[in-house]
Amino acid sequence: MEFKVIKTSNKSRARLGKLILNSGIEIETPVFMPVGTLATVKALTPDMLHQIGVKIILCNSYHLYLRPGMSVLEKFESVHSFMNWSGAILTDSGGFQIFSLKALRTLENDGVVFNSHIDGSKHMLTPEKVIDIQNIIGSDIKMVLDDCVSYPASREAVEAALKRTITWARRSKDYYTKTQSNGSLFSIVQGGMHKDLRESCALQLINLDFDGYALGGLSVGEENELMYDIVHHTTDFLPEHKPRYLMGVGTPTDLEQCIHRGIDMFDCVLPTRNARNGMLFTSEGSINIKRKEFDVDTQPIETGCTCYTCTHFSRAYLRHLFKSKEILASLLNSIHNVHFYFRSVEKIKDEIKSE
Repeated sequence: MEFKVIKTSNKSRARLGKLILNSGIEIETPVFMPVGTLATVKALTPDMLHQIGVKIILCNSYHLYLRPGMSVLEKFESVHSFMNWSGAILTDSGGFQIFSLKALRTLENDGVVFNSHIDGSKHMLTPEKVIDIQNIIGSDIKMVLDDCVSYPASREAVEAALKRTITWARRSKDYYTKTQSNGSLFSIVQGGMHKDLRESCALQLINLDFDGYALGGLSVGEENELMYDIVHHTTDFLPEHKPRYLMGVGTPTDLEQCIHRGIDMFDCVLPTRNARNGMLFTSEGSINIKRKEFDVDTQPIETGCTCYTCTHFSRAYLRHLFKSKEILASLLNSIHNVHFYFRSVEKIKDEIKSE
């Protein structure tokens, strides 16, 4: 993998870059990656994503490991083939699922033992097994297994999670190198809301020389300004020549704020999740298409938006679909929201280019 910084903003830490993956796919950064946890970006086909301009999505190794399972993906040689996606795929290691499903898991030094949320069956994930899973998936970018803590958490708990994260990152890198795995490997900076722990984690991971560095354990309940402050502080210690990925964040405002703090890559479920719940993004703020005020509204979701939904349908029609519980509502709403996120990032890129 190669990463080039093309231009840095004169007004902030924002930068324009190009990510050239081992597959040859080139991705301009900053970039937003729609979430396709189970080998699908909900309600959208691969062709719809390509038409929007999406080149990379996120899938989740934890969920794909459980369903459809590795034997199925081995048959198809990769999740790309399985879902007929010609773009790139980044896979989360499952660290966040370990965090969010903590009632079903037990942390050990060697890895994590958990019960499937599907059928209760017992499994164990180790740093090495997570690499194996992502190799079978065929990820273009793999994430190491990490230990993500909740907020608030005691300093003692954060320090223990950081130590485990570093140990697992080292094991992941050793195994990745030993097995000559395809794709690139990113590590994850943890440390809670403690700046000194974030710095310590970042510096230790840099010594292991990963292809890229993610910031994990954010947007887990803390105030936005605290998250921005931690992001700003942590990017001070990440190498300029490697991509920086903020995991699971966030709103359009979060993206803008964190791009200007030096972040290159983002993912979040909000565009598609909100779409399925009737919440649509516009440059003037979000609107709830369920509201009666849109009952006879002939306008598109946003005047001037060039997405398929806005160029073909009115707010009144979208409200009708949603109230009627038509599947088409989720599809059309998702097209708009993902398009909105994609164009929001493009607008920031254009502003940096014009400086």
